[in-house]
Formats: sequence, structure tokens, C-alpha cells
Amino acid sequence: MNTGFLLSTAVVALSFGGISQAQAATETYTFDPFHTNLFWKANHFGFSNPSGKFATVSGTVLLDESNPAASSVNVTINTASIVTGIDLFNEHLKADKFFNVEKFPTATFASHKVDITGSETAKVEGNLTLLGITKPVTLDVKLNKIGENPISNLKTAGFSATGIVKRSDFGITYALPGVSDDVEIAIEAEANIQPATNQ
Repeated sequence: MNTGFLLSTAVVALSFGGISQAQAATETYTFDPFHTNLFWKANHFGFSNPSGKFATVSGTVLLDESNPAASSVNVTINTASIVTGIDLFNEHLKADKFFNVEKFPTATFASHKVDITGSETAKVEGNLTLLGITKPVTLDVKLNKIGENPISNLKTAGFSATGIVKRSDFGITYALPGVSDDVEIAIEAEANIQPATNQ
């Protein structure tokens, strides 16, 4: 009962005021798989709000610190990485009534617009592709921090994002309206600039 993504995700994306205007170059960050997750929550017949996450999210952020609105994000979500803590529930969600992971093993989110809303916040608009269907989705994104990661010593950017995905837009109609059509998503992400490799 769910469709959480993107995020998309996305999670995802971007850059914002509060960043030094002295830096002009766009830098490419790669999502850290150990510290990037996409969480979802859906209402179940008014009784509860079951939740889970997609544990395997990959992609890149192009971050322009001097012009945050020019930043962008591309995310790929492994739909089979859905985790609820209950094996039977995981399999239920992977089946064709929901994510049909055998036929559609990935979902993607690609941004096309970043609207800066504050010194550390933005609305990121993009296209979510799920079950072979592409629809627009908007994420509210907060830039948490940019700096050197004390563990990896890599330049790192951290983001939190939230949004709503209407699952019926992507053909996931099982148990509507008892199981909510709107699925809340939340993304926690870290992305790093990878060291240059010698050719």
C-alpha cells in the first residue's frame, strides 16, 4: 500500500541560498548508499499508518553553490529493496498488486526545476517514473549541511525531503480507497564528491 519514492528520492536534491556565492562551479555528488533511504507511509482503513522504506537508492546531484536554482538531481530506486520489517508484507508489496518488482525493478526521479524558497530550502519539481508510468512530483527539500565528512574525508552534502505521491497515478489501485491513495514520502540523503581516479 504504498508507493513511496522518488525521490525522490530522491531524495533529493539540491542546493540553496546560505551557500557561499564565491563558488561558481557545478559539482557532481554521488549518493552514499549507507546514508540514503526513502521512507513511505500510507493510511490503512483509518486504523493505522503502516510504513517502510526503499533501502537501495542511487544517483547523482549536480550542485551549483553559486546558483542553486541551476542544480539538479537524478535518482534510481531499487523497488525490490522495499523493507517493512515483516517478510510476508515485503513480498505482498513486491507482487503485481503493488510494485510488480519482477517486471519493474526500478523507479526513477529526474528533476527539471528547483525553486529556492529560503536560505536552506527549495521546492524541487521533477518526473517520477514508476511501473512504466511517468508523472510530475514536487519535493520539499532542505539542505542540511555541506562540508567534509569526518569519516571518509570527502566533501559531502546532506538533504532531507518530503512529498506526496498519489499511487493511483501509477496504476496502483489495490484496496482503494480503504488504503490511502496519497502516500507520504520522506527522504534522508547524503551525497559525496568522489575522488578523481588516475587513468
